[in-house]
Amino acid sequence: MVYLQYGRNILRQSKILKDTALFQNSDSVLHHPLFYATQGVRYRKLEVILTTTIDKLGKAGETVKVAPGHFRNHLMPKLLAVPNIEKFAYLISEQRKIYQPKEAEEVKVVPKTEEDTMKEYRTAARRLENAKLVLRRYIKIDTELRSPVEKDEIISEVARQIGVRIEPENLQLESPLSSLGEFEVPLRLPKSLPLPEGKVNWTLTIKIRKK
Repeated sequence: MVYLQYGRNILRQSKILKDTALFQNSDSVLHHPLFYATQGVRYRKLEVILTTTIDKLGKAGETVKVAPGHFRNHLMPKLLAVPNIEKFAYLISEQRKIYQPKEAEEVKVVPKTEEDTMKEYRTAARRLENAKLVLRRYIKIDTELRSPVEKDEIISEVARQIGVRIEPENLQLESPLSSLGEFEVPLRLPKSLPLPEGKVNWTLTIKIRKK
């Protein structure tokens, strides 16, 4: 109250002096330095640390300057920012170390060479040649199956039982298998693969048993 009353007295004295004849014909106006000092208080900015990213203001963890009223009425009640003092700065930096997601490591994909592809084909072909796919089915009459074995089922069972993934075009099944027994189904693989001795083509052995 003392400072406020003091400032009012200065402004009143300034107005009285201005109205006198001494200042009526003069371009100069007398103001006390306190008048200028008080005018700058409302425009002073505060340095705060943002706890979250705010559009047109800054990213989380950055130090920005805002109006005191904006910080007091909006940012501080919603915990969007904290004062820029040492303890808060340390707390924010430690929290960002814990909760900030780590940047994903860059994974370089090395394209497969033709040699790698052929090596995979050879491994798969050997497994298919030495394995026997066993399927169980209910029969209708004698050896006739209630439901025939389709190509899609064979492909899925090869992946499950043998652990080899083949494409529909790799399996040359002219018609579904509709009876019990053992079958040699031709496989269409790259011609550059060396065939086993005594074989004219790659085959997959399928045995259908009674359930």
